[in-house]
Amino acid sequence: MPAGGGGDMSPFRWDVLVCGFVLAVPVLMMGMRGDLTADEVATRLLWCLGAGWAAVALVRFALAPRQPARPAHPGTAGPAEQGEHPADAGPTTP
Repeated sequence: MPAGGGGDMSPFRWDVLVCGFVLAVPVLMMGMRGDLTADEVATRLLWCLGAGWAAVALVRFALAPRQPARPAHPGTAGPAEQGEHPADAGPTTP
């Protein structure tokens, strides 16, 4: 299990909220300066939360360890595992 909770990607996880807050700092500053109205700030804060969720999801996907490949059918060996190589079989004639 990943640190910080279960395997789900809730938009209210602590890492998502922190990333969303970091992305929201410029929006909050523009609202305090008077460049944005309260409605625009509230709308853009939701977009910052969504962008934080997307960024955390992308980073978690990129850092996840790869799963080892499983054989198609356990117990059956392919030509490479039996000591034969497909290139050694020679040309096939129809």
